[in-house]
Amino acid sequence: MAKLKIASWNINSVRARIDIVRQFLEEQQVDILCLQETKVRDDTFPFGMFRDLGYDHFEINGQPMHHGVAIISKLPLHDNGRHDWQDNGEARHVGVRLDCGIRLENVYVPAGGDIPDRDLNPKFGQKLDFLGRMIRWSEELKEPTLLVGDFNIAPLECDVWSHKQLLDVVSHTPIEVETLGRLQASHDWVDLGRSFVPPPARLYTWWSYRAQDWAASDRGRRLDHMWASPEVAKLATDHYVCEPCRSWIRPSDHIPLITELDV
Repeated sequence: MAKLKIASWNINSVRARIDIVRQFLEEQQVDILCLQETKVRDDTFPFGMFRDLGYDHFEINGQPMHHGVAIISKLPLHDNGRHDWQDNGEARHVGVRLDCGIRLENVYVPAGGDIPDRDLNPKFGQKLDFLGRMIRWSEELKEPTLLVGDFNIAPLECDVWSHKQLLDVVSHTPIEVETLGRLQASHDWVDLGRSFVPPPARLYTWWSYRAQDWAASDRGRRLDHMWASPEVAKLATDHYVCEPCRSWIRPSDHIPLITELDV
C-alpha cells in the first residue's frame, strides 16, 4: 500500500497567486495538485516553481485571462485527455491516468451567470448543457476514476449558509441541484466530502470577495468537490478542506480540498 495525497483548488489565476500555491505545497506536501481557473496560456505556465518543489509532471489545458485547468504531479501522468463539455473550445477539463490505474479528471464547470433562466441568460443554459454532456460521458465510464474540481453547484441544503435565501441564486437552484444529482447517479459517484463530513455538518469551500470579513459573516458555499467511483472510494482514507488558506495574502475565493488514498 502507498499513500496518495491529491489536492484540488480553484486558484483564480495561478500566476497572481503563485506565492500561496508554494506555501500550500510546502505545508501539505501533496503528491498531485489539480488547479482550476489558472488563467494562463500553456506556454506561459509557471513551471519553474513547481519543478523547484519536485513536481516534474504536468498536464495543462490553458487559455489567457479565463478558465484553464492543470494537473501538477510528483508522479508520472499518462494518457492525457480533454473533453470540450462546454462545446466551444474553452479550457475546462483535463484528465490523466495514474500508475495505480486510477483516472484523475479535473473539471471547471461554468458559473452560469446571475439569472437562473435559460431563456433570459444563455450562460445558465450553457452550464446545464455542460452538465448534460458530462452525464453522457459518465454513463459510459468504465474505469476507476476520481473526478475533482469546481462544480459551481452547492447541492445540499447544508452546503450553503442559507438554503432559503439562495434557492433562487445560481449555484443552489433546484434545477442545478437536480442536474448534478443525475450526474452523480450516472456512475454511482461517491461524494467524498459528505462521505467524510456527513451532513448537516458545516463544510464550505468558497466565500465571496464582497464580504468585508469573510470569516465573520461566514456566508460560504460548497462549490468544489471530489467524487470517486465506488471502487476508488473504498481506497479513500481521509478527505478535508484547508480553510485557513482563505485568509492568506491575496487569497483565492476558493480553498483547497485534499483526499488521501491507499493505493
